[in-house]
Amino acid sequence: MKRKKSLAVVGGLCLALMIAALPLATACAPGPSEGEPAAPAQAEYKWRMGNSWTQLERNTSMQLFADLIHEYSGGRIEVEFFPDGLLGTHDELFHAVMDGSVEMGNLCPYVHLLPGGMLNWMPWTTSSYDEAAIAYSAPDGILYKVMTSAYEEVGTKYLWACPTGPYGIGNNIRPLKTPDDFENWKFRVSGSLGFVKTMEHMSEGSGMTLETIPWADLYNALERGVVDGCWSLWGSLIEERHYEVLKYYTDLGFGWDCNNVNINMELWDSLPADLQDVIFRASRAAEERDFEAHRRIDIEYKKKLVDLGLEIYYPTPAEKDAFRQKANMMSIWEELCTPWLDEHFPGQNMTKVMLDELARISAEVTAAGG
Repeated sequence: MKRKKSLAVVGGLCLALMIAALPLATACAPGPSEGEPAAPAQAEYKWRMGNSWTQLERNTSMQLFADLIHEYSGGRIEVEFFPDGLLGTHDELFHAVMDGSVEMGNLCPYVHLLPGGMLNWMPWTTSSYDEAAIAYSAPDGILYKVMTSAYEEVGTKYLWACPTGPYGIGNNIRPLKTPDDFENWKFRVSGSLGFVKTMEHMSEGSGMTLETIPWADLYNALERGVVDGCWSLWGSLIEERHYEVLKYYTDLGFGWDCNNVNINMELWDSLPADLQDVIFRASRAAEERDFEAHRRIDIEYKKKLVDLGLEIYYPTPAEKDAFRQKANMMSIWEELCTPWLDEHFPGQNMTKVMLDELARISAEVTAAGG
């Protein structure tokens, strides 16, 4: 029954948009009941929270999170949100949350910062908002459980998931419909080993070469022809103008992008149970708002991209499966994931547990029409 309810959560995410406007969020947040003392004049805790990127919807969700913590705690916690890299680059923010000089932040689990980080976004596992809403949900979602352990290893507490959506593949050579269409491409990759190895496997025998290029330099690399293709997101196609330097885009959905809002672990452990509950309640509301906002904006972006002239291909399930089969994901899991999982979940065969649960979620969402 809990799993059925998980799907229902997705359908109800739109309710969270009703509190997206911050003044309205303040008005709707529960205040003290009759007879309860008024909020203290001065906060007991004053924290900072950062996001290293310029992301309108994400920043709105994080500001909502900060405001709800203040309201739900009766003013005991005051969180000042710093968007758009005001607290530094991503890696600087990550280290600041680890050491407690910044209390909270939106973090990416890159493996050079988080040894278990690859498990957050292994290709060919989660591929839709419906699936992600179950897999990343606290406290029972399989990715939430595993990533909680991964973040604790570096001294942070995982609070809520920030989805950015499914990865497709863009290029300037030809529409991508089969793995053979990778023939002789120059393809941009990052340092995310799970994605790199997946691309190596899917393009094997095609003559495609891989070029490691920082994300910030991707637009120029495509514009100058240094690379012919890349993985990208609906949001990046519009907000980072990738559509201007790409001719074709295939909605392959082979990967899922999701960041995570975290709090310093030592600070979290020092909080009384009632304030931990306050933060979890605010987390769930912000997460629901963020999921629905990004789901809706992806729909808008798809329509806009057609008008802008990008040629979009939507592969059939059978065509997607051809890419999945060639990716040979089990070998990648055994190489990259199993050693870490066996160390942190000894005797549990967690690789099989995770893959079985993610497959179950996918089948359940498909059966429900998601």
